[in-house]
Amino acid sequence: MATPSTIEWTEQTWNPTTGCTKVSPGCKNCYAEVMARRLKAMGAPGYDNGFALTLMPERLEQPIIRKKPTVYFVNSMSDLFHAKISDRFLDKVFDTIEQTPQHTYQILTKRAERLPEYFKNRTCPSNVWLGVSVEDRKYGVPRIDYLRQVDAKIRFLSVEPLLEDVGPLNLKDIHWVIVGGESGHKSRPMEQEWVTNIQAQTDASGAAFFFKQWGGWGADGVKRSKKINGRLLHGRTWDAYPKMPRVVAA
Repeated sequence: MATPSTIEWTEQTWNPTTGCTKVSPGCKNCYAEVMARRLKAMGAPGYDNGFALTLMPERLEQPIIRKKPTVYFVNSMSDLFHAKISDRFLDKVFDTIEQTPQHTYQILTKRAERLPEYFKNRTCPSNVWLGVSVEDRKYGVPRIDYLRQVDAKIRFLSVEPLLEDVGPLNLKDIHWVIVGGESGHKSRPMEQEWVTNIQAQTDASGAAFFFKQWGGWGADGVKRSKKINGRLLHGRTWDAYPKMPRVVAA
């Protein structure tokens, strides 16, 4: 089944594929890889292969069964646009999405170069929020231009884990920016001025800004649990969402 999520900006996760491979520095301490190994050890369904990329066609109908309007994060345990996931399987995923207009689907990828290629002759469903990961300048920032080439109703950036000051960003036609630090015992630090730089640019562009967490390092540069470090930036929480009414089935 799709499962309730502890991720602050979504409601449930839906994983029609599981497993992935590393493509950039943001992948170094992948939480999904660690979780997949735990789930395999527990004998959880769908994780017999650990973190090896696995298609799960039996999960394609999960959102169809659920009638209550739900915000789904698609592939929290994988990357939907991985090179080894065929266009044919992607078509099946998007067919499910189109059949369930009552739901909102948040799709995030590091394989941004595939987005304009896949959607060249396809329409991105109106209930899809399409996003790319932006962890640094070299690998992350260029993904934004690929995302901008897709006619998605909502385009968003997940700047997590933020590994350096990403400098000036072109946020034209970007509707939502999420920022967060890395968690886990091997987490890398995030500096407050890096976050402030992004928040100021997001505000100037008119996009919504969501600060997810400090992660394993606090605003004061001290390493401690992410729960203690919390989510406050400049003394407040930042929980803005893009302004778009949810489509409800007739």
